[in-house]
Amino acid sequence: MIYPKIPLAQNIIEIFKAKGLTEIVISPGSRNAPLIIGFVNNPFFNCYSIADERCAAFFALGLAQQLRKPVAVVCTSGSALLNYYPAFAEAFYSQIPLIVLSADRPKDKIDIGDGQTIRQENVFANHSLYNANLSEYISSNNDLKIIEAITCAVDQKGPVHINAPFEEPLYETVETLSTYIDTTNLDVKREVNFVENLIDFASIWNASPRKMILVGVNEPHGITEEVLEKIANDPSIVVLTEVTSNLHHPSFFTSIDTLITPFTNEDFENFRPEIVVTFGGMVVSKRIKAFLRKYQPKHHWHIDTLRAYDTYGALTKHFETNTQLFFDAFLPLTLTIESDYYQKWNKLNVFRQMKHKAYLSKIPFSDFQVFELILESLPSNIQLQISNSSAIRYAQLFNLDTSIEVFCNRGTSGIDGSTSTAIGAASASGKPTLFITGDIGFLYDSNALWNKYIPNNFKIILINNGGGGIFRILPGHQETQVFNEFFETSHSLSVSHLAKMHGLEYYAANDKNTLLKGLTDIFNQNEKPSILEIFTPTEVNDIVLLNYFKELL
Repeated sequence: MIYPKIPLAQNIIEIFKAKGLTEIVISPGSRNAPLIIGFVNNPFFNCYSIADERCAAFFALGLAQQLRKPVAVVCTSGSALLNYYPAFAEAFYSQIPLIVLSADRPKDKIDIGDGQTIRQENVFANHSLYNANLSEYISSNNDLKIIEAITCAVDQKGPVHINAPFEEPLYETVETLSTYIDTTNLDVKREVNFVENLIDFASIWNASPRKMILVGVNEPHGITEEVLEKIANDPSIVVLTEVTSNLHHPSFFTSIDTLITPFTNEDFENFRPEIVVTFGGMVVSKRIKAFLRKYQPKHHWHIDTLRAYDTYGALTKHFETNTQLFFDAFLPLTLTIESDYYQKWNKLNVFRQMKHKAYLSKIPFSDFQVFELILESLPSNIQLQISNSSAIRYAQLFNLDTSIEVFCNRGTSGIDGSTSTAIGAASASGKPTLFITGDIGFLYDSNALWNKYIPNNFKIILINNGGGGIFRILPGHQETQVFNEFFETSHSLSVSHLAKMHGLEYYAANDKNTLLKGLTDIFNQNEKPSILEIFTPTEVNDIVLLNYFKELL
């Protein structure tokens, strides 16, 4: 076995191994050479080389999203580290365990004009769950910091930063370890226990005829069918789910914006819940957030082992447990009471879905029709990754096959890194994966394709509407040069040459017939990664979408 000669690097690698961290994403460099030598030459680790640091961090995020365990991303000193920040912030808000391990110059080389140096210690302080600023020399204190960082990433489900200074020479190796770490009892698993008196909350619940459960980003298969059935059979409960909730039952309502966008003030008051129970991560729908902020429930309870954001300004209780444990303890205390609350929502949903289908039958080729055709053509049992901005919002308006798992970077809701995350997720899951994205988000993260780990069954569907189409449906849109250039970022680019450069199979579509053919071609081709680019009419898309909400009345 080959080891780095530098003792600090040896200790880091041995502790990572003892803690079971197998996935290491490396951004090539020089200052991190001792770490690269140690990780790559140890068969315990699965190492990935991603040159672009921003892409590398989001790729690691995708791995961690699927593996549900910490993934480390390793970089050299200087500005390389700063490029990890977008993914680091996403990991914080999406509660994904990401470990940033940065190589640094020794302290006496910082702020003296030495090359490739910045103030790396605590650089992620606003979003880091733990900052392990190591000293150049080995010490038990260093080891404790490394262990605490890893433990924190696991227990608190989020990002941590380990900063390790190395002095030259960096490339020397040895065949035996020069340090020793007691690795016994390092991997301590902490059980989630839920002990709380729920009688008073059950009394409130049993006296309330209008109860709403709202589910944001959620891992698949987190709740048993028995729990879902009991909730679904209570006429006083409505369950609103988003496409990222991965929670399914025939009686749950999936298209929130379709349901409530046409509401009048009287409708909002009539459908106002007395209790709102939330779980999962961030909610996409701006309309449900506006609804619950203006027409606040008497009680808002959030279920999460760690955090409870007061998203609606009405939070009254945080149950610090996972959803399954909560409902296992709570539902036996509840009663099924008489109520027409679900019936009212269901009647509205039937009406809205009728209007939805009628409208789709008469619209021209547009982003809206493209999403309808894509989503109804999806194979079962695939993983669907969706980019932010317009793509995730259009996806919210349709029902999906319940066998499909859906993911999106909703922690910060940024367009950066969506492609890289999807590729990382596909690499980890092994499932056939489709990534649906818009043109601006895709071009922004185009270095994601500079990646030799893209699975052959990874597919991209790119809706190219010539700019940031979402800005056309926001208040303030005017057809001016300033808007087109500085808000919408108008362009006439195609990704055909980019696909060719990176060895992806390329298909194109610009109307309904070529789209249907392109969908058949891309789903039948699994010999290499592929991309279907769909060109839609810029000046039609926003009109079709805005008219949709008017026609739902």
